[in-house]
Amino acid sequence: MNPLVAPEGSAHGRSGTALSVNLNKVALLRNTRRLGIPSVTRAAEFVLQAGADGITVHPRPDERHIRHSDVLELAALLKRDWPQVEYNIEGNPLHNLMDVVREVRPHQATFVPDSVGQFTSDHGWNLPTDAKALRPLIAECHALGVRVSLFMDPQPGAMAHVRELGADRIELYTESYASAFGTAAEAAVRSRFAATAQAALALGLGVNAGHDLNRDNLSAFLREVSGVSEVSIGHALIADALELGYTATIHDYLRCIREADVKA
Repeated sequence: MNPLVAPEGSAHGRSGTALSVNLNKVALLRNTRRLGIPSVTRAAEFVLQAGADGITVHPRPDERHIRHSDVLELAALLKRDWPQVEYNIEGNPLHNLMDVVREVRPHQATFVPDSVGQFTSDHGWNLPTDAKALRPLIAECHALGVRVSLFMDPQPGAMAHVRELGADRIELYTESYASAFGTAAEAAVRSRFAATAQAALALGLGVNAGHDLNRDNLSAFLREVSGVSEVSIGHALIADALELGYTATIHDYLRCIREADVKA
């Protein structure tokens, strides 16, 4: 196994729920000029100093935000200064992700079924249709000591296929929850996520969650969807940091996680 794999759970958040910060939007802003600012590695240092549990990046083939050099620099930073912190690298294993995994061997690889030029992730894997392509890549990650999480829509019946493939976790694609938050549909949508998480946990799978989670909707999600090991948050968190600063922003997201536990 990867000697840097962090133990399950979080020292800062709700028991079993870690906060992983996606730094793609920092890189996107940096890439609009050739000045090297804002620094992706400095952003990582700021959020980790403030108490975040992990770092997530999603390097796409066109490098429109996170670049290959960023992936390597973050890996070196974490290995040197933050060996307890989880490094999660997302992407499509049928495109560029596996080359990155082989080189870096992160703690976790999150397989996402994005097309090459896709604006942002917008759906999970279609199982069992995609199983044949994913099976050998999951096995290769395990041989490299890397945990595998599959990006999935809230479909309880699909969890048995995830387990059969040998993946370790799912990441619940939460955009539909975020869109329904505060509407009459919220409770019904959230219940589908809760049912999916329970189905996954019953099969021995870990549960992560991410996409459009923010300070308004995070606590309610975690109160209803029990057993979430990790939330990966990027766009909203970086937007908040532009107004509040990294430290205050991380502290408030950690508050949301703690609040979900207190009010559960």
